[in-house]
This record gives sequence, structure tokens and C-alpha cells, in this order.
Amino acid sequence: MADYDLVIRNAKVVTEDRQLDGDIAVKDGLIAALEPAIAGKGSREIDAGGKFVLPGGVDSHCHIEQKSGFGIMCADDFYTGTVSAAFGGTTTVIPFAAQHRGMSLRQVVKDYHEAATPKAVIDYAFHLIVTDPSPQVLGQELPALIKDGYTSFKIYMTYDAMKVSDYQMLDILALARRDGALVMVHAENHDMINWLAHHLVDQGHVAPKFHAIAHARIAEAEATNRAISLARLVDAPLLLVHMSEIEAIETLRQAQKKGLKIFGETCPQYIALTADDMDKPGVEGAMWCCSPPPRDSAAQEAVWAALKDGTFQTFSSDHAPYQFNAGGKIPKGDKTTFKEMANGVPGLEVRLPLLFSEGVQKGRITLQQFVALTSTNHARLYGLYPRKGTIAVGSDADFAIWDADKEVTLDWAMLHDNVGYTPYAGRQIKGWPITVVSRGRVVVEDGKLNAQRGSGQFLPCASPDSSKPLGPASPELQAMSRFGAKPLF
Repeated sequence: MADYDLVIRNAKVVTEDRQLDGDIAVKDGLIAALEPAIAGKGSREIDAGGKFVLPGGVDSHCHIEQKSGFGIMCADDFYTGTVSAAFGGTTTVIPFAAQHRGMSLRQVVKDYHEAATPKAVIDYAFHLIVTDPSPQVLGQELPALIKDGYTSFKIYMTYDAMKVSDYQMLDILALARRDGALVMVHAENHDMINWLAHHLVDQGHVAPKFHAIAHARIAEAEATNRAISLARLVDAPLLLVHMSEIEAIETLRQAQKKGLKIFGETCPQYIALTADDMDKPGVEGAMWCCSPPPRDSAAQEAVWAALKDGTFQTFSSDHAPYQFNAGGKIPKGDKTTFKEMANGVPGLEVRLPLLFSEGVQKGRITLQQFVALTSTNHARLYGLYPRKGTIAVGSDADFAIWDADKEVTLDWAMLHDNVGYTPYAGRQIKGWPITVVSRGRVVVEDGKLNAQRGSGQFLPCASPDSSKPLGPASPELQAMSRFGAKPLF
């Protein structure tokens, strides 16, 4: 009788802080042993042949089976989205349960569970998107949902249908501080964008390339500074998502140097694309439109520097999949203006290979930094560590065998999402996950999927590490207490 369900032999096991040459043993979905040479036998044994074995990726920013603020449904449901993730070496996703105004958050969560449960092939948690912080939501629904394992939520500073006011942001941040949650912020100045867009459209400048002009760099820089200031007032943890811009990155870096609990994320589009990619004939450039938009080579270098020096904690896909048709990217066909185009690019499957190829292989980041940026830090920030995000005894057996020498030319035909194109077509990649294990199940092997619909599990999240310990709030809030005002937390 076998000692283990699965044994991986002759692996170069890499975590965020070390490399071990040896074997991994799996029993009942968990890592049971991690040793230079495991004596016991497995029901199934795989020889890694000296290849790297890395923790399964955790993608903490992806949109799956979600309706946008414009009312457009994503191209990927929980089956195609999670299949695509698995083939890219990601074994845990944290998409959004998105509240639109007037909706009950409780009902939103119920709806997303009904969508994910029968389809997901890998494990998943949910962030909440909060667009309507009503007294009911703030007083009852959010506190109860946090206790139930939904310990992070996203808010928007732009988009008419999604944005919250600064006052509402403070309410949400104060609640997050009190109840042990992490707030994610899409930071762009809404009025700057609208003002620029109005004048561009008024003058007939409606092509996709003008999206990058309307979503000005300073709009991201200003909103980043404002979001940090609001979080600072109440000393609440905050994560700024999909950062792209030099000044905004430096503002984040300086906030961290002050000891503030402010975290940052960037995405593949900001290391691999530029605004010039949107400059295509007709509306073709819409396939490269996302918010914030890709910038230029100088901004790319700033992003790389922040990945290397720890200013960014996470590298996420921000997978926002819309097909290039009237039901997706271009609702008015070739008459669609940049203001009407669905925002977002796909990237769930190529997130890890792109960073591995451009980062590790080219010496921009270390292999340990790659693991932290794509897996471990996500699990820590969102309350899933050490169950996810590492290769350690007692952790879920989530990992991928990487062929560091495999060369791939990206093309949508080789991918597994439902989008119909990839903005990275033609790019040369070196390094690819060839075998992927999720909770001890070999879900991807020899280019084939071995996981059943609905075999992924929902993951309730603990309070994020980022919410503890809490420091003092601003001097003004402290003064309120000294003068006899009721405490706000």
C-alpha cells in the first residue's frame, strides 16, 4: 500500500525565501513531507527531472462572470476562467462579487456562489465590490460578510456607475479598520478624466488611442495621493490596484517609508504594453484599452523598479475579458468611441509566464521575488496564508512544475480563455508551467485538463495580515477622543 497519494521527485522547490532540492509528498490534498529524499512511495509519482517546482499562483485581481458598470458581461465564466488560470500555473483566484447600486451585498454573494460552485476547477475566494455603501450595507451586511470570510473589498474613485465619494470612502475605510478587512482602490481622478474626454469627443477625437490621453497620468497620481491621505486619516490598510504611473508609484513608495499600511499592485499590461499599442486602424486599438492605460517605456522601468524593491507587493492579471464584438469591447461596432469601449484586457493565463520570462529570465527580479509577487504575498494580504501561497508541510498541495527552457510564441489559439484574442500575440516567452497540481490533484498535464467542473473549492478568508497591528489614527481623531467625542472605531 502506498504511503502517499502523490510524490514529486527530483524537484528544485522554490519558495519566497529558499530553494530546496528534493521531493514533495502529498496526502489527502495536503503537503505531507518535504525532504531531500522521501523514502515512502506514492500511488502516483512524477519525476520533475530537476525542474523548478513553484507554489501555485494566486491571482487576487481578476474579473470572472462579472457584469461591468456598463452592463457588459465578461467573456469568461467560472469554467473557462478557472481553466485558463490553471493552464497558466495559477491554482487560486480571487475574483469579485460585484455590487451594483441598489443591490444587497448578501444577494450579490449568493449569486456569485451559484455561478462559481458548479463550474470552477480550481479554488477561489471572493472580494466584494462596494458601490452603494448604504446604512444597511455599512451597518449590517459588510460586518457580517467580513465575519463569514469576505475580508477584502474594492472601491472605485472613477466610473459614473461605480465610484464612491471621499466621504463614503472614509466610512468604508473606518469599517475596514474596525472589523479587520483590506480595502482595494481603483485610483483615478474621475473629473479629470471626464473633462478631458468631453473635450476630445467634442472635437471628434474618438479613436481608441485617445483613451490614454483622457486617462491622464496626473489623474492616477492625484487619486493615489488622495486615497493614501484618506486611509492615513483613519490608519486603515489600503491596497492600490493596477498601478501604472511614475508619480503614483513614488507616492506609494514614500507612504510606505512613513510606515503606513499602504500596499501596491501592478499587472502584465504595465510591463509588456504601451499606449502606442492602442494606435491602430479603426477601432482595433480597443483590444488594448484598459484603465489605467499602459503608459510608455519610462513608466515600464518605474514599474520594474517597484517590483524589484518591494514597493509593489502583488502582481495580478486584472483579467477583464471582453470579446472584440458588439457584445463586448465595441458595443456600437466601428462607431464606438473610446468613451464607450469596454475597459480591460485578458491576462489570467499569461500572467505568470510573462513575469517569469521578462522578470526572472532577464535578471530583473529573483525567482524568490517571483514567488512572493505572484503567490505568497497575495495569500498573506488576503488571509489565505499558509494554506495557500507556499510549499510547506501542512499547506494545500498547490504547485506547478516549470520548464524554464520551454520557448513559446503567444497566440490566442494556444490559450484557454473565451476572449478570442490576446493583446500579447506574437510575444516570445521563455519558461512555462507544464504540470499543475491543485490540492494534490494533477489538474494540468501534457497540455490536457484533468479537472472536473465544480471541483474547485470556495475559500473563506481570514482577516488579512495587513490589518494587524493597527497604529494610532491621525492626530485629529485622537484629539476627538481627548475632547470627549465618541470613538469612531
